[in-house]
Amino acid sequence: MLCIGRGEAGGLFDARLDKANAAGAPWSTQRRAYGGPAKVRRRARYPRTVDDLPNLIETCRRLLVGQKLALDDEYHYAHLPLCVIDSVFSIGVRYGGVKNVIHRYCSWAGIEKLRPSDVFPPRHQQQSVRRMLELYRPYKAEELAQKVFENRQRTSTRNGILKAEAVVLFGQALDRHGIQALQDVQGSTLRAVEQDVRRIPGQSSGTSWRYFLMLSGDETMVKPDRMILRFISRSLGRQVNESQAVELLRAAAAALAVGRPGLNARLLDNIIWKHERTHGDLPT
Repeated sequence: MLCIGRGEAGGLFDARLDKANAAGAPWSTQRRAYGGPAKVRRRARYPRTVDDLPNLIETCRRLLVGQKLALDDEYHYAHLPLCVIDSVFSIGVRYGGVKNVIHRYCSWAGIEKLRPSDVFPPRHQQQSVRRMLELYRPYKAEELAQKVFENRQRTSTRNGILKAEAVVLFGQALDRHGIQALQDVQGSTLRAVEQDVRRIPGQSSGTSWRYFLMLSGDETMVKPDRMILRFISRSLGRQVNESQAVELLRAAAAALAVGRPGLNARLLDNIIWKHERTHGDLPT
C-alpha cells in the first residue's frame, strides 16, 4: 500500500522526513530523508551586477508587442491538488505530457479542471489536499504511476523517485501544515512547507515549489527553468543562475508594468516561456 495510514493523512513516507527534521540542521546540509549524506553542491560563479538589466527590459519590451496579456489555462486550476500534480510532473519534460496527466487525474477523481474566473472557488467546491491523499491511500507508488497518472517518469535520472510518489510527498507536506485549498497558500507557514518539499528527492532546486506557488496564485513568483534561463542569458549575453533570473525578471516586470495594467512577474514568465517553446530566436 502507498499508505497514508499513520493518522488521517500521515503515512510511511512521513517517517523519512521526520528523521531529517529531527536532525535540526538546515535542509541543504541534513542527511537526506531517504538516506545518505546530502552533497554540498559547488555553485558556479556568476556576475552579481544587474547593470545590464536595461538589455533584458528592452528584449521583453519587444516580446510584449502585440501580445495578449493573459495567462494560460493551468493558472486557473479549480483545485490545489492539480497545482501539486502539475508542478511535479512538469519539470524536465514537454508540457503536452503534463496536460495528459492532469486530464487523467481529473477523470479518475471526478473533478473539473478549471475555475471559471480568477476568483478562487469556495472551499467546499474544491478538492482538498487531504481528499487527494485519501484517494491515493489504496495504491502503491507504482500503481499510482501506472493506473492513475499513466506516467512512470521520475523526479531525477539520478536517485530520483517516481513523480507519482513525489506528488504524495508534496501533498503530505502541505497537509501537515494545514494547507488544503487555494486560499491557504499564503502566510508564514510556507517557508516550513518549502523546506519539507525541497527534501523530496529531485526537488532540492526549488523549481517545482516556485511553480506551485505561481499556479496557486503568487503573481510575484518566477519559475527559473531552462526556458527562462535561456531567454535571460541570451538577452544579456551572459549566464545567470536561478536566483539572479528571479531577481532580474521581477525587476523587468516592474519596469514594464508601467502602462501595461495586469502585467506582473508571473505573467511575464508565462509569456517568455511560451515564446521559448515555439521560437528559436529573440524577438526583434
